[in-house]
Amino acid sequence: MVRVSQIKMPLSHRREDIFYKTAKILRIAPEKILSWQIVKKSIDARKKPEIMVVYSVDVCVEAQDKVLRACRSQQVQAVDEKPYVFPAQGEEELGGRPIIVGTGPAGLFCGYLLAKHGYRPLLIERGRCVEERQKDVERFWREGVLDPSSNVQFGEGGAGTFSDGKLNTLVKDKYGRNREVLRIFVENGAPEAILYEAKPHIGTDILCRVVQNMREQIISWGGEVRFGAQVTDLCCHAGQVTGVVINGVEVIESDAVVLAIGHSARDTFEMLYHKQIPMEAKAFAVGLRMEHPRRLIDRMQFGMEEHPLLPAATYKVTVQTSSGRGVYSFCMCPGGYVVNASSEQGRLAVNGMSYSGRSGDNSNSAMIVTVTPADYADDSPLSGITFQRKLEEKAYRIGGGVVPVETYGDYRRAVTGQSAEVSAISQEYPDFAPAVKGAWRMAAVHDILPDTLNQALVEGIDLIGQGMPGFADSGAYLSGIESRTSSPVRITRDETGQSALRGLYPCGEGAGYAGGIMSAAMDGMLTAEKIGARYGG
Repeated sequence: MVRVSQIKMPLSHRREDIFYKTAKILRIAPEKILSWQIVKKSIDARKKPEIMVVYSVDVCVEAQDKVLRACRSQQVQAVDEKPYVFPAQGEEELGGRPIIVGTGPAGLFCGYLLAKHGYRPLLIERGRCVEERQKDVERFWREGVLDPSSNVQFGEGGAGTFSDGKLNTLVKDKYGRNREVLRIFVENGAPEAILYEAKPHIGTDILCRVVQNMREQIISWGGEVRFGAQVTDLCCHAGQVTGVVINGVEVIESDAVVLAIGHSARDTFEMLYHKQIPMEAKAFAVGLRMEHPRRLIDRMQFGMEEHPLLPAATYKVTVQTSSGRGVYSFCMCPGGYVVNASSEQGRLAVNGMSYSGRSGDNSNSAMIVTVTPADYADDSPLSGITFQRKLEEKAYRIGGGVVPVETYGDYRRAVTGQSAEVSAISQEYPDFAPAVKGAWRMAAVHDILPDTLNQALVEGIDLIGQGMPGFADSGAYLSGIESRTSSPVRITRDETGQSALRGLYPCGEGAGYAGGIMSAAMDGMLTAEKIGARYGG
């Protein structure tokens, strides 16, 4: 196979134009190409408004060695990508079928692989199936009535289901798990374009259907998925897990229990702490959601607004402040919404979400700053959770139970004492208003975070605005609190994937080993491989 990279095309190109340009770069007649496929697509806006679409293409050609010798270019390389392979199954006998606690990306992909290879896993989810969960979340946004077990954080699909469905990751992957995750998504109803887009995304609307299809496939392979089933205790004997207790009454036995509990299962973390499961506090990040008009972000990134051949523009920014704290964007949602992502009564957290079309009027991103155990009140493994809860209680109180929103101008003036600039946003986009799923009101968002974090955010946003004129506009909106960026806890595991309690497999974002849909799914695959390599199916 030959890979041809850096194939630059104008926005108005056709698919066949890519094919003919590939043949030209290879210096061969088009009929010499036996087959071809796009493996990467990205947008180059460095010379805006002249926007180019850049492709990498894999082709099968006649006389490959001869073609490679004739080209002699870094743009043309031989590739030999090996497909993902599940390991050979082990020989130990597994007592009971594997139990997977949680059906977020980590649990879902762990269960998918185990079911596919004959292990008949039992997936246990405290929340509801994604179809019912959608109704619960919409009801919460509409009426403000929170179901602590079925919300933006809990339920089938995990917290990422009500997000942008971003599928990019920085995890180094030499085993093909990344590609396999995308392939499985496509196999279950995601658009094929995610296999090659540089920044693939699905969107909440499509991701919900994909999650449902994956569950039905697991069941067809002999697995089982139970909802409304919360693990309230672990059963163990002589340093080995022997099963779980469901809803305080039902015992299910197994020698292999996967903890894919997600980053918000605080009561489960407390149970594990009391069971003396080794864990530690870890760094994570907190901050505020920042909204701009989508057309403004398009103009910043592309030099034009709403071009019919361009998607809603994204950005990814990071800066270092004078205090040494990094400020960066997280979970950027073009054409999306800020959402009330609360999961506990009397506490409020926000997240961002986009549908697949990314056609909302606003674009938003979390602007966050890293916090470490040194910022927490004590050295308990659960001290990061206490830190989160205090911020969420403040946000709930300041917002009067709904999402608090403040303009960046008012926020900056409250933090620095400096007068806000006249808003260019309000002049150019007079209809710009917060796009929030759930009730909201204008409030003193600057009172949520500690002064040191507020100061870091203002400095960071202003620095970003120097490189992206209009970003630090006083008319942009901030809402809070963004406190669920990743788990504040790590449940330690060894090279076999197990906790010190043998047979217990901490997995995914909640256990502290992932940060997003893709990395969580890949860690779920890794955990399935660990179980598969030990036990026979």
